[in-house]
Amino acid sequence: MVRYIAAALATTFLAGCATQSPPSPPPLVVSPTVAEVAGPKPQYGTFGFDTAGMDRAVAAGDNFYEFANGTWAKNTPIPADKPNYGAFNFLDDLSHTRTQELLEQAKSDPNSKIGSAYATYLDTAAIEAKGLSPINPWLNQIRGLKSKAGYAALLAEASRNGVGIPFAAGVAQDRKDPDTYSMNLFQSGLGMPDRDYYLSADPKLAETKAAYEKHIAAMLSLAGEANAAARAKALVDFETEIAKVSWTRVQNRDAEKTYNKMSLADLEKSAPGFDFARYFKTRGVPISEVVVGQPSAVTGIAKLIRSAPLGVLKDQLLVRSLDSFADVLPSAFDKENFAFYGTVLGGTPEQQVRWKRAVDYTVGSLTDDVSKIYVAKYFPPETKAAADEMVRNLIAAMNRRIDALDWMTPETKAKAHEKLANFTPRIGYPSHWHDYSTMQVIAGDAFGNELRSNQWATADNLSKLGQPVRRWEWGLTPMTVNAQANPPLVAITFPAAILQPPFFDPHADPAVNYGGIGAVIGHEMSHHFDDQGSKYDVHGKLTTWWTPADVAAFNARLDKLEAEYNAYEPLPGFHVIGKLTMGENVADLAGLTTAHDAYIASLGGKAPPVIDGFTADQRFYLGWAQVWRRNYREADLRRRLLTDPHSPSEQRANIVRNMDPWYQAFDIQPGQKLYLDPAARVRIW
Repeated sequence: MVRYIAAALATTFLAGCATQSPPSPPPLVVSPTVAEVAGPKPQYGTFGFDTAGMDRAVAAGDNFYEFANGTWAKNTPIPADKPNYGAFNFLDDLSHTRTQELLEQAKSDPNSKIGSAYATYLDTAAIEAKGLSPINPWLNQIRGLKSKAGYAALLAEASRNGVGIPFAAGVAQDRKDPDTYSMNLFQSGLGMPDRDYYLSADPKLAETKAAYEKHIAAMLSLAGEANAAARAKALVDFETEIAKVSWTRVQNRDAEKTYNKMSLADLEKSAPGFDFARYFKTRGVPISEVVVGQPSAVTGIAKLIRSAPLGVLKDQLLVRSLDSFADVLPSAFDKENFAFYGTVLGGTPEQQVRWKRAVDYTVGSLTDDVSKIYVAKYFPPETKAAADEMVRNLIAAMNRRIDALDWMTPETKAKAHEKLANFTPRIGYPSHWHDYSTMQVIAGDAFGNELRSNQWATADNLSKLGQPVRRWEWGLTPMTVNAQANPPLVAITFPAAILQPPFFDPHADPAVNYGGIGAVIGHEMSHHFDDQGSKYDVHGKLTTWWTPADVAAFNARLDKLEAEYNAYEPLPGFHVIGKLTMGENVADLAGLTTAHDAYIASLGGKAPPVIDGFTADQRFYLGWAQVWRRNYREADLRRRLLTDPHSPSEQRANIVRNMDPWYQAFDIQPGQKLYLDPAARVRIW
């Protein structure tokens, strides 16, 4: 289902495809020895780190991730319903369990909208009994299209219903006028995660492409369509051509090149072959201009639409519709959808149990109605206050690091300090909630509920045009285990669910907390100064505010970091893409460096104790490594290497090789695999 319509090019997250409250925060003073600790113990080990998960047979200087997490990795299987498993996942499971309990209680209330939505989604017998009758009116509308003259209007209705089309359009904060909203238009049209799945000669990706064609044929056959195999091939051929004109993910990271404001008339001139004026008019959007993300791709896709047979265009909508609503259609569609998108693409053997998916659906559909009762139970005010305190400490440390930079000009330093002072930290949950009173939920109508939810979300998104920017609106739920930076809003966001072990434990040693949630806070802060975030000024406007000398010095350091990450090969033939992961790698480096400074400052000049034989710096870096524990299935890791702007967990943990205190803490010596000569270490912030 669709919940956030427009692609947020300027928004970054802590973890790719990662999901889903806690007591009170760590004291910002020197930690006592374990023997002196009174009251509750930390969740992990004696000081907040799971030492049993270490592999001490691996030298820290050869692979710090394995040193800190190797035994955990060897002994922790990936659950059958997951493509990967680690710290984010088991916290997500906790969020699901907590939310399920709340929804089960709501289910018994006949007046509860969330209870009704949840219960209806769970009723698979009713879904099965209805067959395709709920979706048939829409499928027949697609089948009934007689000419391309009506195609644009049909795509507008598909967009309203939450069905993917060859273009993605939605309202978002204008990156060059951040106090207003603009209509945005992006490339789309691929049923697989990335253009490489269509174009690469790699045997594994070729196998996936063949499986995708079989999936399309299976969905068409299940819907009663004839000649499914031939039609599936024609559709894959069409999407392969779309892949050829689509921008790469590296190109799509460029905040400046993906901002191209043009009049609607100029858009139609530049992309003949598709009636954009009719598309937007049918959507009820009275616009005269639009921000185009990938002009050449939009032109190319429009040209392909003009030359494509009408049947192929209709088949794409049919398949997208069946895949989009597979979870509320008969089980044969649901199983086929999972067989490709879950098992082939993610390597996941088993689909999640229905109640977990019902939680996801209800949270996605009535987000804030669920969030309100969640935070009331699981996020006490003192936790929010403590997180605010740590954010202030990290901002202070970042200010000190800016002062100490030898590559940034004084003029730009002054502006950087001003930007930091203008940060809006958003902790736990939003300050305002959405109103779902106009969204109709009907007991027993699972398909209709999902359709109406998509339509509500579309209407809500379009209603922003001409209105004040909703600075209170989040892109994450409080139940999400993730964090976010939003440069146009000059905001950093930390949902309630990430503020718990292993990221944060009020009973853990502060060094571990600073290495965990402290580095996460620093990570999100630094996104406002990474290779793309640095293009947004104190007010969140996409503009140039660094001097040419600053940019040159910064980019020279980025080149070194790119080369470092390009060298990693997590799977044979598949390297980390340094340019794709650049922003996240810079944020990891800056976040961990800043968090270490903040931790040292929090000691107030006092010497921290040794705990269980580990020094404070060792505990700090182990705290960092612990949050990145994750095992991957091969298919999922391959997909991430192609599509995820985050490096895999092992490479994220090993960013420590660029930090002098880490070398001293673990006595790292030349000749060890992670060792970098001091001159080769990347130093940015």
